[in-house]
Amino acid sequence: MKLFFHWFIATLSIGIAAYIVPGVSVTLAGAVIAAVVLGALNLFIRPVLLILTLPITIVTLGLFSLVINACLIMLVSLVVPGFFVSGFWTALLFALVLSVINWVFHAWNHSSHA
Repeated sequence: MKLFFHWFIATLSIGIAAYIVPGVSVTLAGAVIAAVVLGALNLFIRPVLLILTLPITIVTLGLFSLVINACLIMLVSLVVPGFFVSGFWTALLFALVLSVINWVFHAWNHSSHA
C-alpha cells in the first residue's frame, strides 16, 4: 500500500511540475510510466552517478546533483512516450520544481501522521 501511495505522489508531482514548467508536456499515462522509470533510475543509476561524480558534487556544494537529476529526467523523456522535455535547462528547472513538490507532499504526509 505504501508503495502505491509513493507511486501516486510521484505521478501527481510529475503532472504538477509539467503544468508549471514551460517546455514540458506529459499525458496521464506518460506521467504514470515516467514515475516508475524515474523511480527505478533513482534507485539503481543515481547512486552510481553520485559516487562517480562525488568530487565535483563536493566542490559545487551538492548543486551538481541537480545536473544529475536533469540528465536522468532527459533520459526518461527519451524512453517514455507521452513525456517530453524540450532541453537541458528545462529539465534542470523541472528537476528543481519536482524536488520542491515532492518535498511538500512528503512533509505534508509526515505531518499528517504526527
